[in-house]
Amino acid sequence: METTLPIRRPKRWDKPLDPALTQEDAEWLLSLAPLAYLDPTKFPKSTPLVEIIRNDCRACQYEHGDVILREGDYGSSAFLILRGNVRIFVTRLSEAQLGRKETPRKTWWQSLVSTMRQQRFAEVRNTESLGATSSASIAIRQPNGQTHVFLQDVDRLFDTHQTNTVKTGEIFGELSAINRSPRPFSVVADGPVVLLEIRWQGLRLLRRDPGFREHLDNLYRQTSLASHLREVNLFRFLPEEQLTAVAQEIRFESYGELEWYNEFEETQQLDVQKRIQRETLIAEEGTQADHLLLIRSGFARLSERQGSGHRTLSYLGRGHQYGLDEITHNWKAADRTQFLPYQRSLRAIGYVDVLRLPWKVLHEKVFPFVRASEMPPAIKQPRYEPTRPIVDSPLKSQSGEIETGLVEFLVDERLINGRETMVIDTLRCTRCDDCVRACATFHDGNPRFVRQGPQYGQWLFPHACMHCSDPVCMIGCPTGAIARDTNNGVVSINPDTCIGCQTCAESCPYDNIRMVQISDDRGRKLVDEQNQLPILQATKCDLCQSHPSGPACQRACPHDALVRVSVGDMPNLVEWLKRHAA
Repeated sequence: METTLPIRRPKRWDKPLDPALTQEDAEWLLSLAPLAYLDPTKFPKSTPLVEIIRNDCRACQYEHGDVILREGDYGSSAFLILRGNVRIFVTRLSEAQLGRKETPRKTWWQSLVSTMRQQRFAEVRNTESLGATSSASIAIRQPNGQTHVFLQDVDRLFDTHQTNTVKTGEIFGELSAINRSPRPFSVVADGPVVLLEIRWQGLRLLRRDPGFREHLDNLYRQTSLASHLREVNLFRFLPEEQLTAVAQEIRFESYGELEWYNEFEETQQLDVQKRIQRETLIAEEGTQADHLLLIRSGFARLSERQGSGHRTLSYLGRGHQYGLDEITHNWKAADRTQFLPYQRSLRAIGYVDVLRLPWKVLHEKVFPFVRASEMPPAIKQPRYEPTRPIVDSPLKSQSGEIETGLVEFLVDERLINGRETMVIDTLRCTRCDDCVRACATFHDGNPRFVRQGPQYGQWLFPHACMHCSDPVCMIGCPTGAIARDTNNGVVSINPDTCIGCQTCAESCPYDNIRMVQISDDRGRKLVDEQNQLPILQATKCDLCQSHPSGPACQRACPHDALVRVSVGDMPNLVEWLKRHAA
């Protein structure tokens, strides 16, 4: 009996976003602004500019009223308008108007049947469909094979909602695509529209060109920055004229390394103080508090000097602010000689995008419009004052009721990145392995996590996919096989388009993705027909999202020792830790 089955190994350019897009089409697209501004010499021979366009772009047609982007969906592509206009909804549309549906789940009966009818061999793939692509969305209108949701009374909605118009030659959706974050607004076609969709893998490569990156920043300032600022309580009551003036004063900055995960394992071997010293300093305690910093994406460490080292107080993520307390305190001060400097330091944990706004702009154009009740209170016991040196404050965490050591552990292990992090209370866990067996049962005999990992005290963080806020595993995937669900944010792997290149497994800094050899339904291991090497498949936790009861591991634990929690959601994390520590 044959034990292996030779097949052709999938290649880098096997699954372009639009197989019909030709070399001539790509060259024509590169003649259009703003793509025409790209410098081909900025791109390596392994990923030439024209091939990025061919592989990561496709043309899409929309009719008047078609929904292009929905607020809250996770971004995966940016869009360049080739013809027509679109409207960005500044005010929200309802869920019903957006046609949003939940990810399909199996019924209880289907779940039971699939559990009982497991494959005889782990990780079985249909060899006839290997490499096939599939897509699904909500069906309302299907022009030229494309499925679109559309608003039936769109003109009335345009009249009753605040919208911004984006015209031919402009790009939208790029920020959430690059950061793999939720869309901040909905976008609807205003008349017939032709768009060039650029999936985020290609967009990230295009941003290597400084001119193109600057162009994107300018577009963001013109079309989206004001809406972004409206989400911040500090700016929500500003008159439109003042908000526009504030937006013009903001400076875009980036800190740290975009490929921070490449050095993650190396830095984990260092002493905590050496790790902190290696992090890019964004703002330093004791220096003039001259800017308000808004975190646009990524994570930053908030720390303070303690003796000869530093201690971590908290971490800041998307939407958080730094420097507001000091600038507000100084605004209330009688004269500048009483101005306080920054009381804490801010460092990039990996890669951070920041919006920087001068203190004078806040004093003159923002604070006069903010209600007194919403202003931060004055700093009663400053660590730094103009007339006296630093005074070490008592050891106390600023992240709710979690001890400082645990906060530092979460930051240093970068577990703050996790949206669905598995945590096990080892004092309750009896090592019965019911969680692992349940996972294997739901995944054809192959468990998708290992009950081992970094540990702090009684809290174990196993090697299970955390479905990160910043899923770096997606960055290098050449086919887009690893992607985030636009509705619920679950990061999953499409077995039909995974080429087994191991890029995601090597990129994951938490060792939460494993490569396994796959078989056909007769148990024959798939191998490369040219060199007979195994054909591998990336596997990871998918949160059992197709099953009605959710993660099988959590449901199977008989001792309530396991939970899936967002480490970034401090109140829920604190509540669970307190309940178990009691």
